[in-house]
Amino acid sequence: MARRQAAPNAEQEREGSRKIGVLSALWPFMRPYRLLMLAATCALVMTAGLSLTLPLAVRRVVDNFRVSESELLNLYFGAALGIAALLAAGTGVRYALVTRLGERVVADIRKAVFDRVIGMSPEFYERVMTGEVLSRITTDTTLIQSVLGSSVSIALRNLLIFLGGMVLMLLTSAKLTMMVLLIVPAVIVPILVLGRRLRAISKENQDWIAASSGNAGEALGAVQTVQAFTHEAASRQKFGEMTETAYTVSCRRIRTRAYLTVIVIFLVFSGIVGVLWMGANDVRAGVMSEGTLIQFVIYAVLVAGSVAALSEIWSELQRAAGATERLVELLNAADTVLDPVAAQVLPAPVKGEIQFDNVSFRYPSRPDVSALDKVSLAVKPGETVAFVGPSGAGKTTIIQLLQRFYDPNQGAVKLDGVALTALQRDEFRHHIALVPQDPVIFAASARENIRFGRPEASDAEVEAAALAAAAHDFISKLPEGYDSFVGERGVMLSGGQKQRIAIARAILRDAPVLLLDEATSALDAESERLVQAAVDELSQGRTTLIVAHRLATVKKADRIVVMDQGRIVATGTHDELVAQGGLYARLAKLQFTEGLAAE
Repeated sequence: MARRQAAPNAEQEREGSRKIGVLSALWPFMRPYRLLMLAATCALVMTAGLSLTLPLAVRRVVDNFRVSESELLNLYFGAALGIAALLAAGTGVRYALVTRLGERVVADIRKAVFDRVIGMSPEFYERVMTGEVLSRITTDTTLIQSVLGSSVSIALRNLLIFLGGMVLMLLTSAKLTMMVLLIVPAVIVPILVLGRRLRAISKENQDWIAASSGNAGEALGAVQTVQAFTHEAASRQKFGEMTETAYTVSCRRIRTRAYLTVIVIFLVFSGIVGVLWMGANDVRAGVMSEGTLIQFVIYAVLVAGSVAALSEIWSELQRAAGATERLVELLNAADTVLDPVAAQVLPAPVKGEIQFDNVSFRYPSRPDVSALDKVSLAVKPGETVAFVGPSGAGKTTIIQLLQRFYDPNQGAVKLDGVALTALQRDEFRHHIALVPQDPVIFAASARENIRFGRPEASDAEVEAAALAAAAHDFISKLPEGYDSFVGERGVMLSGGQKQRIAIARAILRDAPVLLLDEATSALDAESERLVQAAVDELSQGRTTLIVAHRLATVKKADRIVVMDQGRIVATGTHDELVAQGGLYARLAKLQFTEGLAAE
């Protein structure tokens, strides 16, 4: 079951904390709503108290049925009806308040978890599948909502009924109450033993549900690739196996809970039958009245029912504890990339000077492979620098470190002379525009996708950016123009159209640093020519870093950096590097010779 946990060895780390006490982690989310909790508690206490007064009215009716006048008897029945009305109203108020509290707290938890994971560095997502995170935000929080919005309230109500009922049973008949207490240990033991087992099974069940969600999210996110390679059957089989495993584990949970319910209810009601038998003998002997016995039996039934309810709710709390633990893992997940406590501020205006000072880096998922090896490079403000080299040479790593998606293992990356580790990430990323190799298109309109680069931009600015990126013509031809929905991941657009929207987004951002990671790789020759012209214009006065395999797109760069195996092996202009021979000359000869042959 790959990548089930949020961190290595997380299962072992959780072993010692699988207790109901983990639910205390929900208190910070509940604290702001203390008044709402107080109102719900008052309604809860009132309904529990009213439930305990009903047997008193029943006793009076039974004991005075033959001797009371009809007016008095009517008064007793009227009082019972009034109590029932108050009980119904109080229950409705309690339900409304508690349900609202549960919904509010869970909404806050979902926002807190999303706020946390949206800012996590890419290393986190090397260890945790996106689908699993979504499962925790949805499935686990739904379970917590059920507990907070219902189970906890019912548990507290039944606890009050249990305590109040025991006191009133004692006052009604101490002898019979002592007999009832003899069966309490027999009820508690299975609750503790089976409850512990139920807790472990519930946690395993939630893990498998999250894993199947992660698997489904991954397959559906790449559905075209799955279908192109006729991998549907294998994907169905894998998802089916994980789902069936989750079902099997859930059956074990259901079976264990059923055993617990059967044992508790049988023991409780067996005790009640025994006590009722003793009480009936006391009535025959004249020691106890019929009304007193009925009152005691009603209290005994209320207490027994509350115990049975508490045993079921206990299993729900066990499941909620497992869900809470998984959410707490996300909230407390350690990130390797952190903002400094006392952050520096970039000098204004931002010029875009970039420096790599003896930088070495290895990806956490590939610690044995050096992505960058003692790289030192200075890029002047407004300079256009291109990075070329074979795949895996470290070109894209340069782009990722400059955005501080990772921190170097050695050395420093600086912007305008300030180390990125000394800056707030949000602060310096505002001054960087990116066009990635695989453009990200959101399930929104073309206009909203471009405006993602600068949310406050006007429609005219959005369209100007699209025009500069050679995207205006095809966007205008869409059914609703700029307001056309482009589908999830931009499925309604071609690869080149997606790339041009991504370039328009970067143009709209108007940042002093521009990063182009294979920005024209998905474009046809005509679009590439138009976009290249736009990029050339855009790069004027901006620091531009270009990652490219196609050397024709970087011939005009101020400087070309040739990389191989994480190191800089040569720098210079196109003509200088061709004259030097070496790796760049070989790549140029290969590409340009192929290009001429193709023509």
